[in-house]
Amino acid sequence: MTLANDSLIFQGGPIVLADRVVDDHRVVVSGGRIQAVEKDRKTVPRNATVINLGGALLTPGMVDIHVHGGGGADFMDATPDAVRTVCQTHLRHGTTTLFPTTTTGTIEQLESMFAACRTIMQSGEPTDHSRIAGIHLYGPYFAEDKVGCHKKDHTRTPDPKEYRRYFKSGLVKIATCAAELPGASVFYRAAARNGCLITCGHSNSTYQEMAAAFRAGMRHVDHFWCVMSSVSSLRPRCGTPMQAGMEQFVLVEPEMSTEVIADGSHLSDDLLNFAYRMKSAKKLCLVTDSSRALDQPPGRYKFGPLDDGDWFLNDGEVGRTLDGKNLASSVAGMDRMIRTMNRANGGALADTIRMASLTPAELAGVADEVGSIETGKRADLVIWSPKLQIRSVFLGGHLAHGRIPSKTLATVSPK
Repeated sequence: MTLANDSLIFQGGPIVLADRVVDDHRVVVSGGRIQAVEKDRKTVPRNATVINLGGALLTPGMVDIHVHGGGGADFMDATPDAVRTVCQTHLRHGTTTLFPTTTTGTIEQLESMFAACRTIMQSGEPTDHSRIAGIHLYGPYFAEDKVGCHKKDHTRTPDPKEYRRYFKSGLVKIATCAAELPGASVFYRAAARNGCLITCGHSNSTYQEMAAAFRAGMRHVDHFWCVMSSVSSLRPRCGTPMQAGMEQFVLVEPEMSTEVIADGSHLSDDLLNFAYRMKSAKKLCLVTDSSRALDQPPGRYKFGPLDDGDWFLNDGEVGRTLDGKNLASSVAGMDRMIRTMNRANGGALADTIRMASLTPAELAGVADEVGSIETGKRADLVIWSPKLQIRSVFLGGHLAHGRIPSKTLATVSPK
């Protein structure tokens, strides 16, 4: 085998595949793609640079389908610089593919955010920031009693004249709407026609409203247990007898998927393990849901657009409302989500990595390109220490973050 001059061979450490961890394999990369995943060999192809992992862990790059900001910027700041800053920040935490996620906002704010994301997407293959695979149209179609830290003034019911503009852009790959809103089923069907992963979030919907949404194409619920309906939250709305809600529908319906924020502050390890055991790694995603306060010091920050977003507090561990009573998004990257979930599920490492890579890639329709270490896919790879600290990140086979100690490198030149 003769490879291109930028070819790499990763060997000498455990490699996380889609369904298992292998210790006796190597990954061959050439032309930005994974060319082979094969048993270790003594022979090395010509032109290849060998990276000896030295016992470090090799995984695919992470895929985040629910992410708002980082590095002091929010995607809703709606400038190319802000978008690039967020993507650069998340790359350092192991995310190589992401879906910029809208908050509630005006039509003008959302369209400006779309335009800024398109500018970055059209600027060429990224070398130092996460790749944008599409937009998650998250806000503004939330229930007023489940807005969370989003700006309540900008919530509204779905209007076909509005959301058709977003779908027409071709950028929306994930689409959220609270199931109980008037017009929700029409929105879901429109999203289905546009090939979106269809989700319900920031909702106080009943089981029957979820069933109607399911018939219209909804298959996913955003950040499980966070600003979603429960038996107790439905009591004021529905009275007696008490009603089942989103939690019960997700747990009983095999086709439903969901996601958790495993930052150690939103959900306990017991809840994380419960979700993992009930839904499995094939139907449960890890997401960051991170704000602009990721990698920033404790203090006050704006959630959503910098010009009129509401203030929240970063206490150094998580975002909270200014009164301290409620959570307000996360301030952590995907690497912390992985460490927390891997602790919660008893060290089921292959499943933990799958929940942050292949499962979201499959749900969002990008698994042909990313999400696992398989022949033909993009060589988006992450090297981790045995304690799951990130050492380096590769985009398309090129080092994008971190470094490789020179003693681990060996180049085999053509004869």
